[in-house]
Amino acid sequence: MENEYDARIKINELLQQADWRFSDTTLGKRNVLEEKSISTDYKKRPDYKLLDDTGKEIAVLEAKRPQKSPLDGKEQARDYAQRLNARFVILSNGEEHYLWDIECGHPTSIYDFPSAYTLTYWKEFFQPHYRRLADEIVEEDYIIQSQQPHFKTDPKYLDPATRDEYLNENDLKLLRLYQVRAIHALQKNARNQQTRFLFEMATGTGKTLIAAAVIKLFLRTGNAKRVLFLVDRIELEHQARDGFKDYLKKDFHVVIYKENRKEWQNAEIVVTTVQSLVKERRYLAIFKPNDFDLVISDEAHRSINGEARKVFEYFIGFKLGLTATPKDYLKHAVANPNDPREWERRLLLDTYRIFGCNQGEPTFRYTLLDGVREKVLINPLAIDARTDITTQLLSEQGYAVILPDEAVEEAFTGRDFEKRLFNQATNESFCEVFLKNALRDPISGEIGKSLIFCVSQDHAQKIADILNKIASGRFPNQYQSSNFAMQVTSDIPGAAQFAADFKNDKLNCKSKFLEGYETSKTRVCVTVAMMTTGYDCPDLLNICFMRPIFSPTDFVQMKGRGTRKFTFNCKDGEKKGLTVKKERFHLFDFFANCEYFEEKFNYDQVLKLPKPTDKTGAAGAVGESGVFADDAEGINSGKIIILHQDDPLKSLQTTVIGSEGMKIDRQLFQQARQVIVADAEIKNAVAHRQWDDAVQAMRDKYEDKPNLFLTLDKIRRSEGLDRRITWREVLERVFGVTQADRFLTKLEKLEADIEPFFVHHAPDPALIPVIHDFMKLYLTDERFRSIINHRDFGKLHAYSGFSMENLKQLGRYRETIVEYIKTNISLNSYLD
Repeated sequence: MENEYDARIKINELLQQADWRFSDTTLGKRNVLEEKSISTDYKKRPDYKLLDDTGKEIAVLEAKRPQKSPLDGKEQARDYAQRLNARFVILSNGEEHYLWDIECGHPTSIYDFPSAYTLTYWKEFFQPHYRRLADEIVEEDYIIQSQQPHFKTDPKYLDPATRDEYLNENDLKLLRLYQVRAIHALQKNARNQQTRFLFEMATGTGKTLIAAAVIKLFLRTGNAKRVLFLVDRIELEHQARDGFKDYLKKDFHVVIYKENRKEWQNAEIVVTTVQSLVKERRYLAIFKPNDFDLVISDEAHRSINGEARKVFEYFIGFKLGLTATPKDYLKHAVANPNDPREWERRLLLDTYRIFGCNQGEPTFRYTLLDGVREKVLINPLAIDARTDITTQLLSEQGYAVILPDEAVEEAFTGRDFEKRLFNQATNESFCEVFLKNALRDPISGEIGKSLIFCVSQDHAQKIADILNKIASGRFPNQYQSSNFAMQVTSDIPGAAQFAADFKNDKLNCKSKFLEGYETSKTRVCVTVAMMTTGYDCPDLLNICFMRPIFSPTDFVQMKGRGTRKFTFNCKDGEKKGLTVKKERFHLFDFFANCEYFEEKFNYDQVLKLPKPTDKTGAAGAVGESGVFADDAEGINSGKIIILHQDDPLKSLQTTVIGSEGMKIDRQLFQQARQVIVADAEIKNAVAHRQWDDAVQAMRDKYEDKPNLFLTLDKIRRSEGLDRRITWREVLERVFGVTQADRFLTKLEKLEADIEPFFVHHAPDPALIPVIHDFMKLYLTDERFRSIINHRDFGKLHAYSGFSMENLKQLGRYRETIVEYIKTNISLNSYLD
């Protein structure tokens, strides 16, 4: 077992890497004092004392042995820091590290130790105004106030009949209620002096719009003079820049760093790829630590790992992470750093620590199921299409293939996807099925805009060629120049611009299918990974998996490209004025990916991955029948298998995905029920109505523990509840104590909690409506509860839900009601 001495060896190395000095050098005087060299009047001494350039204490560092949490030394280190008048504390066990600004914040997870340079800037320039941040009023028109400051005086806005038309004509963006809730959640955390925040939001829920609102919030309240927005791909730079300009250009200046290297200081919002700063550690030469007071990381679980983490940590101040990837998909995996899913899991878990969400719960979460329930997003019609080859490949027995040049027979099954089996006939079958069943554009009738995900860049090129040949014959005079489908992969020059043009309906010019209707001539983009995340093209009608997928993160992201809502609109020509709303999209699946994640993927146990195969053939090689080896953008392809046979369509099934979503979009209650019901200790406690004992046993054994990894929030989200629940409620349902096999909604529970009061107290019937309203507001409205608890009754004059006259009507019942609620009802169920 390692001891604290082992931890200190690692800590010393980290300090030296951050340019701290243990002795005088040509670069400066010693600025690290270890415990044995620290003189103090107190009996105990800090493990390390760190000095600034003037020789004054700026930080203390508390070391713990590797088996202990660094946070165990938190209060001890605070005491040292306060005695020495040092503002910062570093907590470390050699493996995990935390930085703590004890004047204004909480310990936050760090990757490297900060330098004296960084801490000096932090001490001098970071003075957050938490109260201003928390008290800023953010409502649904927060962005419109920047886009069109006088919108509320416009007659078309004032008239409810023309309001939507006015907003659409001027491209004005109202924040949706869940987006307002996200900002309010951030403000609530800021009131508690949090400096880091994480929004976990499904694809298509408007993360750029929310980011714009957050940016405005920080700039308006004086908590930032400049904001850095980090993306992980070049094409996302322009998408973010254009979005921020649409929302905030009248108030703030937005630039892409690489396009404004000499004038970026004149902007309040700077967008850049993290890669452009990581290369040769350019950020150290370009920026000072205080150049950005708020750093926002888009797709945070990917854009702040490795060297990119150093960029992120270099800047002082507030940090916000945005991600569409729920961490729940990867519970734990084989402890192998070369295992891609273990790496993915670590990134997700680390993301939560980086943003101060140590309990695995983000600042705000909005899932695909939330979006579908609130009619913000849409679910697909899943089309499972299998050819002869893919059917047998996916069967239990697998598919036997005679390898060319080898006198052996080898069997391949659905789990052996490292070896890619494609022939020309298979690819042609895929394309024919896609074209026959693709959703058509509801205005023009042509094939709806589509994304196809392939195994490799070579595969993408092959599929695009086949589609163009078929389209040129099937749609005469429409697609004669190989412009029906285009390969959009990282090896194609201008691919990023192609993706942007496809979104903006001008890839290969405008379609001539219907005069007067604006949509892209190119109908299909064929890609591998480029358009997997962050690509916003809401009028997509078809998503196609011509590849197997093992990663649940990739599956969610790819599927998410189609979930956005859209209204098709013809502005000219014979169908002028016709509008049609997008209600669903088609999800083509040739490799049973939906089935895999619905029935076979184990969400709760250690993941077992296929063993990698030895590669043969040059990278990027293509078999004459269309089989593909690995390349820079695809997955390991292994051996090239050449098949010489037809491959007709074997089966085609369609499945409407309802509001309950796919299994990958939820965590099921049933597995937990089976385990808990079989637990003798819990079962006995429940039988004797020893609820405290039952709940304690439940939490000790199963709360966020391996096998189930249960949390109340996961259960709440899986059940689509609009309120919090308790462990007792979970146990009551598991053991059938409640009659209904479901949890009560907030409204149902509210009525159930209120009703006993009237039974026990039998108030005057004339008072029942007033008492009911009082109890409902006290339980559900934090503002009203604060007014009553603090006796600030004068504020009721400006409160629309309950008047002073109502309060006077209650008389003596007010205190009786409050006492009853505090004694008999849990407020936790009604808190946001």
